[in-house]
Amino acid sequence: MTEPNHLAQRMQRLGTETAFEVLARAKALEREGKDMVHVEVGEPDFETPPNVVEAAAQALRDGMTHYGPAAGLLEAREAIAEDFSQRRGVDVSPDQVVVLAGAKPAIFFTLIACLEEGDEAIYPNPGFPIYQSMIEFSGAKAVPLPLREENQFRMDVDELESLLTPRTRLVIINSPQNPTGSVLEQEDVRRIAQLTAERGILLFSDEIYSRILYDGDHHTPWKDGDPSNMVVLDGFSKIFSMTGWRLGYSVSSVEWATKIARLQTNCNSCPATFSQIAGIEALRGPQEPMDLMVEEFRKRRQVVVDGLNDIPGVTCIVPRGAFYAFANIRETGRTSRQLQDELLEQAGVAALAGTSFGEHGEGYLRLSYANSVPNLEKALDRMRNHLAG
Repeated sequence: MTEPNHLAQRMQRLGTETAFEVLARAKALEREGKDMVHVEVGEPDFETPPNVVEAAAQALRDGMTHYGPAAGLLEAREAIAEDFSQRRGVDVSPDQVVVLAGAKPAIFFTLIACLEEGDEAIYPNPGFPIYQSMIEFSGAKAVPLPLREENQFRMDVDELESLLTPRTRLVIINSPQNPTGSVLEQEDVRRIAQLTAERGILLFSDEIYSRILYDGDHHTPWKDGDPSNMVVLDGFSKIFSMTGWRLGYSVSSVEWATKIARLQTNCNSCPATFSQIAGIEALRGPQEPMDLMVEEFRKRRQVVVDGLNDIPGVTCIVPRGAFYAFANIRETGRTSRQLQDELLEQAGVAALAGTSFGEHGEGYLRLSYANSVPNLEKALDRMRNHLAG
């Protein structure tokens, strides 16, 4: 395809999220009559809790269909600040919260506001692909910090320190982590927070999976770092099964919150008002459905990890959070992309190559276990049969 006229050069630096590309290919194969098992997209297969849906429906009936404040409704920011403070044992005010149309805008707005040509930003690799995409789109240099299986895919803080230079403006952390399911220990988070605070580097902490945790506790750098030099991302998509509602938020200093809200004004004016009412109900309503969902993910995790380790040439360590298994497929003799394509086109399994998450994902395959146990077992059987053939 030829590029359209008048396209800015920076558009050449803009990446994508491969999960949606593989999903589109899988859907096309399904339309041709091929049976497909989906383990590619990071979306809970549970419905949004009924009380949350009803809160939004009532808000619509009450006329909550108009513009709201750029930073979000005060009552929504109050509910988020209350929940954030209680769950993390910190003190956050509503003025430090910006409600966003999904969690991704927190990445986009923060990186655009922070980075310029010549700056450097360190991000986990393999990691959520939008980190690298947005760093490079800003004009800054994306500096990968490899996550290695021998370290349980946790960030090596000593290696992080070795990558810091006078040009480092931003460090991104993500725990629990996509795609590996790794979790940073409290000492890891404390050291990273102190390192960035001492050097005046902005720390961006992606905590979207903070409540999908199977072992230990979630640790936020907010406790140990400099909140004036930090932005935390969280949202409703994963834990409340609200991916289509497009509702997320950032927590930062008041000064940073003001800048993020101004970017939102320029981009999409404000988040949807009725979605925010639903978000308030999600936070303050019954939490049992979310707890049950996490327990179901725990069961599925065991099915997937055991099944992968039973396939010749495949190994998989146990993820501690999120809902992804990051399988080592090096002994199969295929590259990550080769196996992804083979499984998709020949075996009817839509999974993601590790390289969808960066160069250090080579030799791995990500499977989302946000699917039923029967479907997961079907995917594992097809993978086993394909590799045996």
